[in-house]
Parts: sequence; C-alpha cells; structure tokens
Amino acid sequence: MIKKKLAIVGIVGVPANYGGFETLVEYLLDLLPKFYDITIYCQSQSYPDKVDTYKGAKLKYLNLKANGVQSVIYDSVSLWKSIKGFDYILILGVSGAITIPFIKPFTRAKVITHIDGLEWKRDKWGAFAKRFLKFSEAVAVKYSDAIISDNKHIYDYVQEEYGKDSHLIAYGANHVTNVDPALYQKKYSFIHKPYIFTVCRIEPENNIEMQLKVFSENELDIPYVIVGNWNSSDYGMRLYREYSTKKNVILYNPIYTSEELNVLRSNCHYYLHGHSAGGTNPSLVEAMYLGLPIIAFGVNYNRGTTFNQAIYFNDSIELLQQLSRLEEFDREAISRDMYKLAKKNYSWKAINKKYVNMLKSL
Repeated sequence: MIKKKLAIVGIVGVPANYGGFETLVEYLLDLLPKFYDITIYCQSQSYPDKVDTYKGAKLKYLNLKANGVQSVIYDSVSLWKSIKGFDYILILGVSGAITIPFIKPFTRAKVITHIDGLEWKRDKWGAFAKRFLKFSEAVAVKYSDAIISDNKHIYDYVQEEYGKDSHLIAYGANHVTNVDPALYQKKYSFIHKPYIFTVCRIEPENNIEMQLKVFSENELDIPYVIVGNWNSSDYGMRLYREYSTKKNVILYNPIYTSEELNVLRSNCHYYLHGHSAGGTNPSLVEAMYLGLPIIAFGVNYNRGTTFNQAIYFNDSIELLQQLSRLEEFDREAISRDMYKLAKKNYSWKAINKKYVNMLKSL
C-alpha cells in the first residue's frame, strides 16, 4: 500500500525538547508513520547532529528560528517547501498562516491548522503582534481545509467567532510516570516533605510572578518549587534574581530528563497551574495523569481540561485563600478524579486515532 504523504510544520522539531507541540508530534510518531509518509521541518540550530529520520519520519532542517518574530518566516518557508509532493500539511500554530492563501493555488495538499489556543491573547505579545496573530488566526480558519481545537472552549470560540466547525482533539499524557522519591533524595532534600510544584515556560500569561509573590510575601508553611526557562527572557531573569533567594521558593532551570522531572512532579503535595491563555495545556494533562491534586487558574480552558474537578483561583487573594486551607480539601479524592479523567480523555492511543480519523475525513 502506498502511503499518503504528510508534512508537519510549525515546531522546533523532534526529538521533542521544547514545548507542547513538540511533545504532541513526538507521540503522534508512535502511530502515524504506520499510515502516512511523514516529513517534519525542524529548526537547524536546535539539532546539531542533524539525523535524517526519527521514529519513521523524515526530518528537514531550516536555518531559521522557530519561535519569536522569526517564526512567521520559519513557518512560511516550511509551507512553501511543502507545496509539492504532499497530500496533507499539518500546521501547528498560526504564526505562518498568512501564507496559506498564497500556497493554495500551487498545492493539492489538504491544509490542516492547529490554532494553539488563542495565541493573540497572550500577554507576552505587544499590541501589533496581537493584532497580527488575530489576523493570522482568521486567515487560518478561512483558508485551511480543517481546523484543530485542543479544548472545548476553543472549539466553541471557533464556532461562534467564525461560524466554522473544527476537530476537537486534545493532548495525550500517558507518557508520564510516577518515580520513587528515594532515587533522588540526595539531590532534592525536600522530596519527602510537602511542596507545591509547577513546570512551565516563564511567561507573563502563566502568572508566575503572581504566584511567586504569594509564596514569598506570606507566611506559608509549604515551599514552592518551579522548573522553567528562567534564562530565556529578560522577564524570566528578573524574576529569578528577585525570587531565587526567598526562603520558601526553589527555582530550577529546565530539566529535560523525563525521570528527573517526573520525580519532582509525581511527589508534590499539590500541582499549581497558573496558565491564563491557550487551550489544553500539556503540563496540566500530564499532572492529571500522574494523579496530582491540582490548583489551577480559573479560566475556561483550565476548567474545561479538568472538567471543573480541580481547585481554582482567579487572583492572588484567592490563591492565598486556597493555599491557606489546603488541609480542608479531600486531596486523595481530587487525585483520583484527576487520574480517572486523564485516563479516559488524554491517552496517546486515542489522540493518535483521532488524528488518523481526521485526516481520513479529508
């Protein structure tokens, strides 16, 4: 059987070492290569070894940056390189979506865009960038052959804002595992005691500064541990300088070894998720699959992902109130609910099948 050809654009690349879209592609490659001949466009500088294939997919490298302002060029060049020889083009994010109407006359490929939450709402962007991303989103919805929404709130938004149906496909999370804390007790002396944990990119819309202020300015008996890319921006470096010396705050740079990251996640007392923008966030569904009791910023995206079964806050006052009454919550019941919901809704096998069915429907 001759496989149809699928190009994937819009990510740093694989093996995954950056963010949610990269993790998505990493685990889509566990099944999709059985059905499709896949080519993935990658950021050259992130992969010095430049292997030709990975998990059955061909890799092509571009000497451009996949994130920030240059992402528009990176995605656009990837799209132009995909116009011949492919049956499907999967675009992850809307940065380069303005190119879609220009390539459509030159390709027979069906174009699918995963709109990555509402990127234009993120606080890290200035006014011009927000307007551009909102315009790109509109172009993507209008000119793509299919749209993927990873969250019911975004699915409803696409329907209400543009009058168009999308494919509701979230992320998987069953790649995460619980790790025995005894393996790392020498490195992390707090591992056997209660602590609050967060892993995320250090960006304004993730409410990191608000959370750090609550822990550092109040007499809370429990430490706050964060793993993030502190050195990637002036914002992150400022927060690190200001809060790394606070007595009940512990800050770590990115940890790319899954076992070491999972030992910190799986043994925390509560997982704190402050994201205020986006859709179904991978770190949140991973925390759910680990059976962690979750305290989440109360936006619709997070409530939808956790099916309104977590603990929520909307500002620093509410966060402090929730942290001050942790003993009042049924921690074990919340943990069970999170795991059951994740097992039912966020398995990679189910997510892969949804992508196959979506492509077949085109």
